[in-house]
Amino acid sequence: MAEGPERLCRSSDLTESGRAFVFDVLERGRPARAFVLRHEGAVVGYLNRCAHVPAEMDWQEGEFLDADRRFIVCSIHGASYRPADGRCVDGPCGRGRLLALTVREEGDEVLWYPDAAIRPPAFDEPVRGSEG
Repeated sequence: MAEGPERLCRSSDLTESGRAFVFDVLERGRPARAFVLRHEGAVVGYLNRCAHVPAEMDWQEGEFLDADRRFIVCSIHGASYRPADGRCVDGPCGRGRLLALTVREEGDEVLWYPDAAIRPPAFDEPVRGSEG
């Protein structure tokens, strides 16, 4: 893919096991949300979609981690995923895993490298309602 990376946020915006940065994407041409968060020092990114039921997982905007801040948890059915690799560890997600995004920290920026399946929305193409 000839397109370059997309700047998401500053590295300092992602605190250890804190609130995620949530953003709009197109997954195979359809509107979706994705997120990046910092866990055990690494920045990870996933499509905001539970492997059990295709629904957004955060219980509040950007809040994905359980009370112990160890696992990503779906707010709807309680499916739990390891932040490091998105693999299901408990709940109705079975052997599923979250759909990972290619993200990197470079300098003081968090960058996302889109692929053929998950791309940024076009500049003039609204993805969500006017509330963003």
